[in-house]
Amino acid sequence: MPASELSAWRRTLARHLLALVLAAVSGLALGHPWPALALAAIAMLGWHLWRLRRILARLAARRRPPPPRGNGAWDGLERLLRDAHDGLRGHRLRLLSLLRAYRAAADALPDAVVVLERNSQRVRWFNRAASHLLGLRAPQDTGAPLAQRLQPLQLAGWLSQGRHAEPIPDAPSPVSPDARLHLRLLPYSDELWLLVARDVSRVTRLEQMRRDFVANVSHELRTPLTVLHGYLDMLDPDRQPEWAPILREMQHQSQRMARLVEDLLTLSRLEAQDGIGEEEEVSMSSMLASLGREARALSQGRHTIDVVDEAGVDLLGSPRELHSAFSNLVSNAVRHTPSGGTIGIRFSRDGDGAVLAVRDTGCGIPAEHLPRLTERFYRVSTSRSRESGGTGLGLAIVKHVLQLHQARLGIESEVGRGSTFSCHFGAHRVIPRHGAGNGAQREQNPQQRHPPQEENRDHATGAGRGRPVAGPGALPQP
Repeated sequence: MPASELSAWRRTLARHLLALVLAAVSGLALGHPWPALALAAIAMLGWHLWRLRRILARLAARRRPPPPRGNGAWDGLERLLRDAHDGLRGHRLRLLSLLRAYRAAADALPDAVVVLERNSQRVRWFNRAASHLLGLRAPQDTGAPLAQRLQPLQLAGWLSQGRHAEPIPDAPSPVSPDARLHLRLLPYSDELWLLVARDVSRVTRLEQMRRDFVANVSHELRTPLTVLHGYLDMLDPDRQPEWAPILREMQHQSQRMARLVEDLLTLSRLEAQDGIGEEEEVSMSSMLASLGREARALSQGRHTIDVVDEAGVDLLGSPRELHSAFSNLVSNAVRHTPSGGTIGIRFSRDGDGAVLAVRDTGCGIPAEHLPRLTERFYRVSTSRSRESGGTGLGLAIVKHVLQLHQARLGIESEVGRGSTFSCHFGAHRVIPRHGAGNGAQREQNPQQRHPPQEENRDHATGAGRGRPVAGPGALPQP
């Protein structure tokens, strides 16, 4: 207790004792001491109750207590209550000022910000940009379900995923179909979520212009490259031996440019697709056999090829696109694994889904490069990737093919021990295999039964139905 309040309490106690003593002396003088003491005690109790009632009335009315004029215990209590009231009022004003500053900052953001209730998905608050980008209006939309207000966007299922909801990179704005939005859900507490919508219309238009430019340029380059390649084939190095190295290098570079053009066109086509169109049943036993033959043809006996089929299921999707993606992974593994290494192709179950993994015993990739491997033309080692004959677009093609199949690409690598690239498919992409056996099927490097020459020629020129590995992207290696 502070010294001033302790002193006030002592003064009040001394006054009460003095009043009782005076009452007792007066009672003795009148011959009735006990009634006099009782009347004095009742008077003091009434006075205390009156002071207590006055303080309670002021607290209930939330009025600021007036400055006390006495120096007793009740005056000290009123002084403490007045100081506490002033402190709370100042704290409340600071919080209110801070809240107004936060709201002003949120209103100044160019991105739409909407605060949602977790269980009901109802709008608690939104900033000014949400009115322009999402069409929300106050106060009629406050308290309304967000999915209902943002029609025709189908957001109910997406919002129900909560913390597991993936960002929606491109969605039409409810205000204008020409505006494109990037939506992201951020659960920041147990009861409230934060929906952030960003206008990406300009970025989307620039990306579309880039895709159109790449596609048009690649398409226009095909004809002159074909003519150039044809004339180079007509030149006989045996007639002019001194030109033989030059002609071989020109043929090699023209073939590399042709593969690069083909991969650019493939990537542009995949980026322009919203889906895979008509889905087919993909026979994984035939797919794995084809991948094994292609790996042996490209390896030329330099590696051990191990193909294992233990899933016992097939996939639903585009055989051509999946074959292109898997072939890119296999060819990358072969190209970047030293002679004597092992290439493993394994198709197995992954919970309710399935996974196709391509493992190699190459020199591995440093961890800092793994997040950027699927970027087009990204290389960890430029010289080595070019020497291997890659275009730098293979993993970008793989990523887009898997995205069209609602699958994901997993990458694990350790320097000096090799890399594993795995394609993970959800349960909706897995279908039972007709006549599937219970045991795993393994095929290991039957080199003598598969002559590599013809296979390798198709692999290098991109011939075949699905152009499986024409211009595969170089797997960046250190």
